Amino acid sequence: MPGSDSDPVALQRPPPSLSGAPRHDPGSLRILLTGASAGLGLSIARRLLDTEHRLILTAREASLARFAEAGIEESARVRLRPLDVTDAKQRRRVVGEANADWDGIDVLINNAGVAYRSVVEHVTEADRLAQMDINFRSPMELTRLVLPRMRAQCFGRILNVSSVGGMMAMPTMSAYSASKFALEGASEALWYEVRPWNVRVSLIEPGFINSDGFEKVRWTGLSEASKEAFSDPYYNHYKHMEGFIARVMKRVPSTPDSVARTVVRTVEARRPPLRVPATIDAHLFALLRRMLPRRLYHRLLYASLPHIRQWGPRARIMPPGT
Repeated sequence: MPGSDSDPVALQRPPPSLSGAPRHDPGSLRILLTGASAGLGLSIARRLLDTEHRLILTAREASLARFAEAGIEESARVRLRPLDVTDAKQRRRVVGEANADWDGIDVLINNAGVAYRSVVEHVTEADRLAQMDINFRSPMELTRLVLPRMRAQCFGRILNVSSVGGMMAMPTMSAYSASKFALEGASEALWYEVRPWNVRVSLIEPGFINSDGFEKVRWTGLSEASKEAFSDPYYNHYKHMEGFIARVMKRVPSTPDSVARTVVRTVEARRPPLRVPATIDAHLFALLRRMLPRRLYHRLLYASLPHIRQWGPRARIMPPGT
């Protein structure tokens, strides 16, 4: 029958009335946001609460109390649900509830994520899998769960919060960059795959944000020991990169709220782009990658690393505080 799941040709061809425009009134989009109780996720949640959209705001069970602390309560259009994004049962439960009660999700915002600070040599297989599980595998699994309803209605939005770390790698952030590069690659492939159903995929790419996010970075067992041991070969890598990132994040003009504003604008855009630089430095790095020859680009960034002459075997060996 034309237009049904049994007619693949018709299913790939959205009705003219839906091409490039939401099926639903923009005031009634059904949105699922992960990692909504703190940081950027909380700022996105606050922005969404000022709209008419129906929201499922999620956080890990241990973090649900933060919603009350932030003055966010459940209502007819707002649901607060526990969700560890790495837990398959919890993922299915949240999406299943949305399917049963709201007939699906219009917009999935994969915001939950973590960052490990470690050089490659200090990332064990367990560390690497933990980083990839949270930042890459789990968003993809949530995406798989919401796509069938989005395809059936020929409308949907997938927003994956990536990072400048997904377009360029920094020393001591190898596993984090790997997870964001993977997220960007899969999202780009998905952009092509689901566009015939009017499902739009966007990567939100913030760079440095003026927040305390640098204090919440995770360390591996080996990197934690290295940054405390002056004799360790990578001691200066951690010392100078940690200080550099902290200084920059305290000085940049971009805030969680300004990035959240970009996220909500992308949710409501008629034709949201695949990549959305969300901070000034994200725009700058994207421009540099396009304009500079790759060899010059990497030489420039290497020369810009903090106290690079103190890294490695040619470093002047001086104890801290001297």
